Amino acid sequence: MKDVHAMPPDRGRLTIRSVGLSGIRKPLVVRRDDGVHHLSATFRLAVDLPSERKGSDLSRNAELLAEIVDRTAEAPVGSLEAACSSIARELLVRHPYATEASVEASAEYFRRKGVSEEKRSFEDYLLLAEAHARRAGDGAVGLQRTVGAEAVGMTACPCAMETCREELLREYPALRDASLADLPVISHNQRNRTRLLFELDDRAEVEVDEVIDAIERAQSSPTFAILKRGDEGRVVLNAHRHPKFVEDVVRDLLSGLPEIFPRLPDSTVVRAETRSEESIHKYDVGASHRISFGELRRSAA
Repeated sequence: MKDVHAMPPDRGRLTIRSVGLSGIRKPLVVRRDDGVHHLSATFRLAVDLPSERKGSDLSRNAELLAEIVDRTAEAPVGSLEAACSSIARELLVRHPYATEASVEASAEYFRRKGVSEEKRSFEDYLLLAEAHARRAGDGAVGLQRTVGAEAVGMTACPCAMETCREELLREYPALRDASLADLPVISHNQRNRTRLLFELDDRAEVEVDEVIDAIERAQSSPTFAILKRGDEGRVVLNAHRHPKFVEDVVRDLLSGLPEIFPRLPDSTVVRAETRSEESIHKYDVGASHRISFGELRRSAA
């Protein structure tokens, strides 16, 4: 049978940086210190394609992913990023013409927590992992791992809060006799989605629960699946006591990381991305930043 993929391209003999498959959902079994977790993961796999080839052998990607995921039923992997690393390395074996391979994955993750101990339930988060493998001229393969998470919380707008404070004082002059400066007054809220990712070398590790905790501390308030009437009031007040722009979320999140992860080397790069889904505007607002731990530590000195 003619191998059409290995034929030269019809025109435009260019090396393509990334060709692959995306949106592949697979069950993945992970063993952690607290037990075995069954994840529903979504994968993206890709390799580069040299200029002399018409196409990439995409079926090899699907076969490889199935093989590695199927093995976890009997031998669980240590983490989502560990599975991505194994897949990235093996992609370069299955595609001998490629020099780069990338794998990205996300998976639902549940933690038992709540607004109070008696109202604890399983709150959902998103685990994020990436692996990038590169084959050097001597055949040696280098690997970079990325691990992180996404948490959904809420923010309260500090600008609208101050505007409302001024409007209330104008509308109700009697309030001037009481101090409103330290009171959290009304503002509009946003559902906030924040992602935090760490680019790690082979020696460094981060605990995903600590990543999620860091994100939730940077938001105006966490949100919860189970809230009774009084709980709703406490969550809203908590958010209004910590009003934040998306810029505040990114700065607060990143500036606190050296204290949370003191063992990570200065060379570790971290990426933060946040998006607030606006309640009174017909658009969302976002902010992102990429910085090394060395730069974070120097900025705090």
